[in-house]
Amino acid sequence: MVKRQAYQPILITDASRSQDDQLNSRQRRYVLMMGIRVVCIIAGAVLVGANAPLLWLWLPLCGLGMVLIPWLAVLLANDRPPKEQHRLANRFHPRHQDDTPPMSLTAEERPHKIIDAEP
Repeated sequence: MVKRQAYQPILITDASRSQDDQLNSRQRRYVLMMGIRVVCIIAGAVLVGANAPLLWLWLPLCGLGMVLIPWLAVLLANDRPPKEQHRLANRFHPRHQDDTPPMSLTAEERPHKIIDAEP
């Protein structure tokens, strides 16, 4: 008799996020980061116009935000979650596939109907 692995139900919590949901979250993250960039540009202009103290410190920080944030925003907006764990491992060690349907029982495992022969 061949031992089969126990049936593992597929949980909805294990499902990956939908394409639309992923796209919406990436778009929100991009808009938020570009909003922060706009704030850096406005803050830099206000600081220069007001001759703020420590201008030598604040202006490079605003400039760094104006340069790095768009680069990071594009990288993160185009980033997707990984498709599958151990993608290369499956090529070298293929999983054993069971041809039987998940809930099928063999003849020995099926419950036998007991016929009660009382007169």
